[in-house]
Amino acid sequence: MSKPIVAIVGRPNVGKSTLFNAMAGEMISIVKDTPGVTRDRIYADVTWLNYTFTMIDTGGIEPDTNDIILAQMREQAEIAMETADVIIFMTDVRQGLVDADAKVADMLRRSHKPVILTVNKVDSFEKMMPDVYEFYNLGIGDPIPISAGSRLGIGDLLEKVVENFKTHDEEEEEDERPRVAIVGKPNVGKSSIINKLVGENRVIVSDIAGTTRDAVDTEIIRNGKEYVFIDTAGLRRKSKVKEELERYSIIRTVSAVERADIVIIVIDAKEGVTEQDAKIAGIAHDRGKGILITVNKWDAIEKNDKTIYEYTNKVREILSYMPYAEILFISAMTGQRLNKMFDMIDVIIQNQNLRVATGVLNEILAEAVALQQPPSDKGKRLKIYYMTQVSVKPPTFVVFVNSKELMHFSYTRYIENKVREAFGFKGTSLKFIIRERKEN
Repeated sequence: MSKPIVAIVGRPNVGKSTLFNAMAGEMISIVKDTPGVTRDRIYADVTWLNYTFTMIDTGGIEPDTNDIILAQMREQAEIAMETADVIIFMTDVRQGLVDADAKVADMLRRSHKPVILTVNKVDSFEKMMPDVYEFYNLGIGDPIPISAGSRLGIGDLLEKVVENFKTHDEEEEEDERPRVAIVGKPNVGKSSIINKLVGENRVIVSDIAGTTRDAVDTEIIRNGKEYVFIDTAGLRRKSKVKEELERYSIIRTVSAVERADIVIIVIDAKEGVTEQDAKIAGIAHDRGKGILITVNKWDAIEKNDKTIYEYTNKVREILSYMPYAEILFISAMTGQRLNKMFDMIDVIIQNQNLRVATGVLNEILAEAVALQQPPSDKGKRLKIYYMTQVSVKPPTFVVFVNSKELMHFSYTRYIENKVREAFGFKGTSLKFIIRERKEN
């Protein structure tokens, strides 16, 4: 089941990134006292008590005029309303209540999503509470005073946030159909792929609203099997602020990937793998999803007998951290190899749900250890006792060893390669958890 998504929305410089870092427990966003410096890492998984959720920091840019501030905040609020289960609306006690806050509060109220109003920079609850009460005028509930910088009041805020998760817990549980997210940069042909799949199969059932978000999902039936496609392209609204478009599409990507079992990363054949493609692929990889890389517009490329081979090597080189990902060369325009996409999706689903018996795993492990001795340090050698699979989607293995420190990343990767040699696991990442067990 996908994790709930919490988005932080607010004017530039109210402290969104500071709160994001305080909750994520590490310095992820860049924080300076200038509006608009939030860059790159805008999402993090947060665990609090028994809850895990994905938090998104919507950032903000240095505006030339107040109108752009408002346009920018509207854009943020729209994305938050589309993608989030809970919205944290952040204001600043020092700047007081401003017109832009009231206008965005109005939009958020109409979204019917849970909105938690937060007043930041309240460094002394005793002295500043009268200033906090002013924010009741927004009419979106009780303002929660916090100081993200001093980490005051964050527990109260989180309590309020998780209260709103309960209604979403059961909604996606029952749907067994594979959920496929089509992601990629703007204009690589994501919508064309879905339109072509729908048109060719002529079996679109309906456009159903996503269960917990406002994204529109498309059901497609092929050979009697149902698939749900999550299209991130249809959500993109036109924005005058070009440099932020990339960031916004990443926010939507995080949301779509979170809900999907399989992620199809669409790359433009003429452009090759760009930095943003690598970033999007990294999000899917981090979240242990099944991955299919599709190179679209392949019909527009001049080819000889080595073109596919050379192109594949280039993609593998740039996305070297996901050698397991399947690659398919397609054309949404001509329909070339689109049907093969379903065959690959089926194989990836199978691999994502593959379970390997403990006995068989330990035979592979014994052979791997015999072929390549485990590393040692200062006379102490790594001992691997046994390995067992504990879950699927992605297949997750626990390896019991005498010392976690001795289990180098490279040796874990060596064992992963041996498991893959035996079972393939094409199209899915594998997760290895190393546990220490004291020798008797």
